[in-house]
Amino acid sequence: MRFHLRVPMIGIVLLFLMGLSFMLQLMGTHFQKKAPHDNSFITKPSKRFKVPRPAPSPSTRTCQSKSHIVFLKTHRTAGSTVLNMLHRYGDRNSLTFALPHNYEFNYPNPFNVHRVKGYDGDNKPTYDLLCHHMRFNLPEVRKLMPADSFYFTILRDPATLAESSFSYYRSMSSAFKKAPNFKDFIAHLSQYYKPGERGNQYARNFQWFDLGLNADASFTESMARSGVREIERTFHLVLLSEYFDESMVLLKEELCWDLDDVVTFKLNAREASTPLNKKEAEMLRAWNTLDLYLYVYFNRTFWEKVEKFGRKRMDTEVRRLRERRQELAEICLEGSNPVRADEIREEGIRPLQFGQEKIMGWVVKLDLEPDTRAQCIQMVTPELQYMAILDEKQFPGGV
Repeated sequence: MRFHLRVPMIGIVLLFLMGLSFMLQLMGTHFQKKAPHDNSFITKPSKRFKVPRPAPSPSTRTCQSKSHIVFLKTHRTAGSTVLNMLHRYGDRNSLTFALPHNYEFNYPNPFNVHRVKGYDGDNKPTYDLLCHHMRFNLPEVRKLMPADSFYFTILRDPATLAESSFSYYRSMSSAFKKAPNFKDFIAHLSQYYKPGERGNQYARNFQWFDLGLNADASFTESMARSGVREIERTFHLVLLSEYFDESMVLLKEELCWDLDDVVTFKLNAREASTPLNKKEAEMLRAWNTLDLYLYVYFNRTFWEKVEKFGRKRMDTEVRRLRERRQELAEICLEGSNPVRADEIREEGIRPLQFGQEKIMGWVVKLDLEPDTRAQCIQMVTPELQYMAILDEKQFPGGV
């Protein structure tokens, strides 16, 4: 089946979407939705704990753990939670991070090695992890990172991503600022969006843009196919935020890490989100046609990897991951749900408030053994605070 589509023609785009949806239903992979993940955390009565190690995995792998890693942290896709995992692993194993001078590597401009703090082209430092926000630029990344680096990223359904982006980046996007509310933005997409205006990468084909591709290109199937194949050649693994636990299992397998290395608590989550009706979701997917093509393609390859891994084995590993997360939550956390920032007294774990919605965080129990509490604190430390900790370790005294 071939599609010849021009993005501004919304009616034709919707026909494309309907055909694509039918094709995916036949494949059994169209936005696969399982029962909601049980991310509730049960807190036991407060007392001192030591963090016990989980039982070893039944796997008999003899692989070597990977420590040269490139993670493209796409926006509003659960990337902050993944980043915390990488921060902890690199911190614990004394790995060297490629850190930006500020929060991001001069985003939205393409990544450039000279934006890495401490980089010297004549006497190149050795870096283990590159994982903070950037617009991907493979030739520059290759100048910095070892040849054996493992590349991965994470994607999200473009409809729910659009809702999250509107809420979070409302003040930064020209298209978003013109609209009185999100529903009006959906109803008049082409009226509010003008290519090239400030911050409009947040408003259309956001993931395609983060991956370093032209988000305003007119859609053709051959162009879109070429883009995703380029991504597939570069990235060893593409995760899906809707299937975060399955993603962590696949990542653990690829990196040859232990279970505790990939156990996380959800970070940088909003207090609430606006539910989309079916028509709104379809319109947003049609508007973000390149992101839709990207997501559908890697949704299929994701489940192919799950099949290769083994469904029963995946179910077992996901269960172990969730049990361990709950066990650590019982040890570490006050309460079973994240809380508003103003309820968190410790500044080092209080999330930055950005955008319209309140960003939630976690309260860590006070009456823990010092080593245990330090581990718990690491698991809930937001990315900016953790990046500052890593920066101080690599550049003591602000050198």
